[in-house]
Amino acid sequence: MIGVATSDRCEVFSGDATDQLLARELFDALHAAAFDGTGITREAYSPHESQALGIIEAKARSLGLTTERDAGANLVITLEGTEPDLPFLACGSHLDSVPQGGNYDGAAGVIAGLAILAGFHAEGFRPRRSLKVLGLRGEESARFGRAYIGSSALLGALHPGELEARDRDGHRLGDCMAGVGADVARIGRGEALLDPARIAGWIELHIEQGPVLVARDLPIGIVTGIRGNLRHRAVECRGEAGHSGAVPRWLRRDAVFASAELVGHLDRHWRTLLERGRDLVVTCGEMGTDPREHAIARIPGTTCFSFEVRSQSREAMETFYDIFRSECAMIGEERGVVFSFDQRMETEPAVLDAAWIARLKAAAESLGLPAEEIPSGAGHDAAVFANAGIPSAMVFVRNQHGSHNPREAMEIGDFLAGIAVMRAAIREALE
Repeated sequence: MIGVATSDRCEVFSGDATDQLLARELFDALHAAAFDGTGITREAYSPHESQALGIIEAKARSLGLTTERDAGANLVITLEGTEPDLPFLACGSHLDSVPQGGNYDGAAGVIAGLAILAGFHAEGFRPRRSLKVLGLRGEESARFGRAYIGSSALLGALHPGELEARDRDGHRLGDCMAGVGADVARIGRGEALLDPARIAGWIELHIEQGPVLVARDLPIGIVTGIRGNLRHRAVECRGEAGHSGAVPRWLRRDAVFASAELVGHLDRHWRTLLERGRDLVVTCGEMGTDPREHAIARIPGTTCFSFEVRSQSREAMETFYDIFRSECAMIGEERGVVFSFDQRMETEPAVLDAAWIARLKAAAESLGLPAEEIPSGAGHDAAVFANAGIPSAMVFVRNQHGSHNPREAMEIGDFLAGIAVMRAAIREALE
């Protein structure tokens, strides 16, 4: 029986006991397979990611569901409908992680989808159109600098040149994808591996990776839109190394001071745009000098840093990107340094489907759960599906301590609430 238990807080939710047992079993198995002593490491197209797909696939088969790997090497679990030629409804998420990440980012959505399919199968519910769970590869950008690789390849949104991206050990993305069974020849031609018209909708459960649901004491939220991003994985500032005591300020070409001035200017521009009501977040997540040249008495000649801007507005991202490049040019001229840029990468913002948002809100209300709308600051595979013209929606689950770190702390009651809302909305759409 599903319902909200008596409590002063919203998070105590009594869901299906079978869902809870399945969730605990799979989260424990995924943790045991990928815990590296500090956190969870399942990098894109790595053996640990493949192992995670195998754990989910084995459980799906034991529950009587059919499984396969698609041409992008993503896991596909199917509850076949009575009219399988109809466009299918899909749910799921990704199974890779950042290095030393948490156990719920991505995996929660795949396990939620499996719980829904398994429950329908166990009760003998057979919809007209098929229902599928996708365990997607390569959502995180941590390894190759490109996010949403699996979903983008699936829908023909991966640029062929992006297969040349390399990780920090020199491994080429195209080779790593081929190594797990992806059809790199088709991907390299820019071919969609799956016709978007074959997908009736995409529904994704994910932990919230920010603090809003925790701050508002809400177990779940219904997502309205997803920020896009513009980024460079590596921006290099090249000046001139020198002796710290022998070169006066007016003759210095100090890469650290130039980079620090750039970041300070960007922060002021960011604050100004926020005051004008623009949706914007800006990050330099990596920054450093060459450790082989570190010395307390040396003026640094080179720095390297990442740059990222995110917004729900394409125009706001482009505006800030133009500011960034203008500041680089100005500071470069004033300080005698040169900024160089690797390939610009971008992901479009996404607006999620109004009909599905309404359906999810109605499902939450019918279960006695709050149905607050919330935008997503983090990116998700749902953005790729939405921008391919597929009606898409998301349910966020409250999560303590943020994400992309080992301290992710999703309560099982909140997770069960998210599953219950998804199950009710999907059933209503399929009947």
